[in-house]
Amino acid sequence: MKRSIIWLASYPKSGNTWTRLFLANYLANASQPFPINQAHRFASGDAIVKMYNQVAGRAIDPQDLDLSLRLRDKVLRGIVANNADVNFVKTHNARLAAGGMDLIPDRYTRSAIYILRNPLDMVLSYARHYGIAPEEAARQISHHENANLPTERTVAQYLSSWDNHVRSWMTYAPWKRLLVRYEDLLDDPETHFGKMLEHIGVPVDPERLARAIRFSSFDELSKQEEKQGFIERSEESEKFFSKGQKDQWKTDLDPALADQLRERFAETMTRYGYLE
Repeated sequence: MKRSIIWLASYPKSGNTWTRLFLANYLANASQPFPINQAHRFASGDAIVKMYNQVAGRAIDPQDLDLSLRLRDKVLRGIVANNADVNFVKTHNARLAAGGMDLIPDRYTRSAIYILRNPLDMVLSYARHYGIAPEEAARQISHHENANLPTERTVAQYLSSWDNHVRSWMTYAPWKRLLVRYEDLLDDPETHFGKMLEHIGVPVDPERLARAIRFSSFDELSKQEEKQGFIERSEESEKFFSKGQKDQWKTDLDPALADQLRERFAETMTRYGYLE
């Protein structure tokens, strides 16, 4: 059985969907933008209830946390069972153990792309996505037991705090990892999306790269969402693809809350260039 999973990993609202749709557009190399509601065809998710139902042979109760954790290994084994060289898998899970189960097993892993975003901006998107106040979002992303609760469509996802999540993915691993900052993707998409392609072993063609960047722009993704909706939008939010900008925290985040998060995450923010 091949170690074929390339994890597309991030804390929620950090650019994971943007990354998946860029890669889908580049690899599909079509003359039209890749449909946003078919992203799952390019990169499966590790929390999709249908996959757990399939390996269980019945409809499971996503609220049964122990059961979904016991089934997780079978789900991942089912992904790599196609014997492909590469299987892209989206995850918001931290690279930790939950209920005694390793969430990101080395035995199935080829490599990982980790997308990192300034938590001062991420917390605003996180609040909009989950329909909560920024103060509550800040509390959640600061808690070491933070998790996405199960829904009808997804099993629980074990996030931990923002800084724990980053450290979990960037600590030693016996496989390659590429860390890409969301802000660098905005400022210089050709360079940093190009690095993703090099990481997965795909030749970089400048014309094809420019087209994939254009087809996965926030304007294009937003237009598609307006026309057909987006299946990954949470019920609590009006829109999945918002402005997608950086430094919104400077005008939209309460200064006291920004100071609180800077103090809480100072070490990790400094390490990755978000604090001097």
